[in-house]
Amino acid sequence: MRLSLSSPQKRLLLSLAIILAGIGIDQLTKFLAVVYLKGNPSLPIWQDVLHLTYVENRGAAFGMLAEHRWVFLVFSSVAIVGLLVYLAIGKNISTLSAVSISMIVSGGIGNMIDRLFRSGVDALGKVYYYVVDFIDFTLIDFAVFNGADSFVCVGAGLMILSLALEYKEEWKKEKAADAAKETETEEKE
Repeated sequence: MRLSLSSPQKRLLLSLAIILAGIGIDQLTKFLAVVYLKGNPSLPIWQDVLHLTYVENRGAAFGMLAEHRWVFLVFSSVAIVGLLVYLAIGKNISTLSAVSISMIVSGGIGNMIDRLFRSGVDALGKVYYYVVDFIDFTLIDFAVFNGADSFVCVGAGLMILSLALEYKEEWKKEKAADAAKETETEEKE
């Protein structure tokens, strides 16, 4: 007996595969960063362009608002659940949109795992939670980031592209409909 999947089911399976793969890649690379980079100097991959540098990011994006862990956990949870619900019940979601949402979700979950389970104690004995960052794009002195951050950014870029393509398609349909009306009007005259 052959299993036949509808397009929405295929899209959901693709999304699930992307989410799980993204989380797996993110957590594996963070594990490797802890094992091989923590306590060591920055490792140049391409001198003065791309280095691997271990950083414990106690804040949100690029270390901002380090003392507000629960705000990020709540915000991330709501956003992830909302995107997952949209993936599950949304009608007419393009494959590109599904891929972009899946990448954003995988990145959000990857960093949330860190915020929940990675902790340390500072010099004053205060417990802190952090996200492991290790990709150091030194060419432009950019903040150190990780795979999850990359998935969120690439996913957001793909979402913008998807929306632009959908808008373009709608614009073409409207233009074709307008042209058909003009032709119909001219034929009646």
